[in-house]
Amino acid sequence: MTVIDIKGAVVDDMTAKMYDYFDLACVNPANIAQQMQDGNTDDLVLNIASNGGDVFAASEIYTMLRDSGRNVVVNIQGLAASAASVIAMAGDEVNISPTAQIMIHQASSVAEGNKDDMAKTINALQGIDESIASAYEQKTGIDQGQLLNMMSNETWLGAQEAVDKGFADNVMFAEEQAPQLVNATMGIIPKSSVEKFFNLKAKAEREITSDKTEKSKIEEVKNESRLADLRNQKAAILLQSFNQ
Repeated sequence: MTVIDIKGAVVDDMTAKMYDYFDLACVNPANIAQQMQDGNTDDLVLNIASNGGDVFAASEIYTMLRDSGRNVVVNIQGLAASAASVIAMAGDEVNISPTAQIMIHQASSVAEGNKDDMAKTINALQGIDESIASAYEQKTGIDQGQLLNMMSNETWLGAQEAVDKGFADNVMFAEEQAPQLVNATMGIIPKSSVEKFFNLKAKAEREITSDKTEKSKIEEVKNESRLADLRNQKAAILLQSFNQ
């Protein structure tokens, strides 16, 4: 087992040299690649507590982990925000501390220039947001449009909500179930499978509720439109009655 800490800012390899010079905590692709190479070929365990950082550095680390062919276990110990949350999505198993959080939001940039330069920056940011959402979609199965909306609203997820929405698989330190004692001539469904079933069921029901809410909002808008048309008709009749 190779244990790798994802602590401090996520930066590119050149910026990491400056961070190292001042003894500042950081994570960069070259360092992660070296640790993966120096470790054994068993599981990779990532301990994450980071506010995020460079999007492309995070993408490079995410890709290395997914492409490693090794089982990747992620432990979110504190905050996995922004780019760090993308790295977390590389985990085959993602565990989150009950006191930890995941935060997702839109990418940002500093731009200068004319309106054409601004338009190019907007287009670039839109593409980056979609690429980030793709990593979340791979892990959670949530529709990319919904994920982009969550990013736009800067969404913070506590441990249980992160599990419910599929960003994590388990809450760390959850009380272990007592041994299941069976006295039967036929097999019964294990409690662990029952728990997984109800977690998946709850997730599916939330998605259905979300769809119904959206449809309800659309229907509400249609009803308001119909009422507005009716009021306009009444107003027109009233005006005609005064004009006659």
